[in-house]
Amino acid sequence: MMKRFCFIALLTGFALSAWADRNEAEDGIVTLKSGHAAIAIDTQKGGKVLSLKYDDKEVISQSRFPESFGSTFWTSPQKEWNWPPVSEFDKQPYQVKEQSDKRLVIASNPSQRLGMSVAKDFSLGKQDGSFVVTYSIKNEGSEARSVAPWEITRVPNADGLIFFEVVDSIWPTGLMTFTEANGASWYATDDAQQNRKINADGKGWLAFAGNGLLLVKAFDDLKAGEPAPGEAEIQVYVNRGKSFIELESQGAYKLLQPGESLSWTVRWFLTPTAETQPSASLVKTVKKLIK
Repeated sequence: MMKRFCFIALLTGFALSAWADRNEAEDGIVTLKSGHAAIAIDTQKGGKVLSLKYDDKEVISQSRFPESFGSTFWTSPQKEWNWPPVSEFDKQPYQVKEQSDKRLVIASNPSQRLGMSVAKDFSLGKQDGSFVVTYSIKNEGSEARSVAPWEITRVPNADGLIFFEVVDSIWPTGLMTFTEANGASWYATDDAQQNRKINADGKGWLAFAGNGLLLVKAFDDLKAGEPAPGEAEIQVYVNRGKSFIELESQGAYKLLQPGESLSWTVRWFLTPTAETQPSASLVKTVKKLIK
């Protein structure tokens, strides 16, 4: 993980250059709208979600530093590629396969290193106001490979709450302060001067409340033994200081024969909230959204 931390701490000049490059790609940005909410995807820069807004309120990190903004997708386990993220999946252009005002389907080039390709299918949820993102991983190589899907959504580390249900425990212990209340585990964002990451076996959802918004991500609830080796269904990474946080979720680790694919779906919900403290009503809102 030290390579990751050093990379995030690049000089400001390089960060501003990356931001400029990102802005120059506006022709590749596609926006889907669902009621008051809008999601913007940059097809030319790794297929990243650059923005998720409810009216004029933003929930996605808009940091100018590399690897600190937007929502991206990686393959798991990380030990297969270490750091930095695989360029074909995280940085390079995706091909637009289908586009309308209700759906966007894009596909990466195959990774020369991993022998896999990634596809992303963004669509509007039926009658529930959600955005539905289905990720696919295809084995483009000549040998069987095991892999799991991994979504990484970066939010600002402003005053906010991260919460989810925990089956057993959160590990490593002592890195971040979680409190148990109302049937969930809660972490109030802080500005400690160190990078931290925790893992948990959850119950198929992960939520963030901040800036007057509630973001809920719903996904498959994994059973014991289903995550990739050394990984977990839910992960939270907190960058040092009041910078950004990664809300991470992973799907099941599967063996893919040559030419085979797996798919994994995450539903995103975004709704206003005035609540800033752990509460039964926040948990109730989550359960109502994902039912």
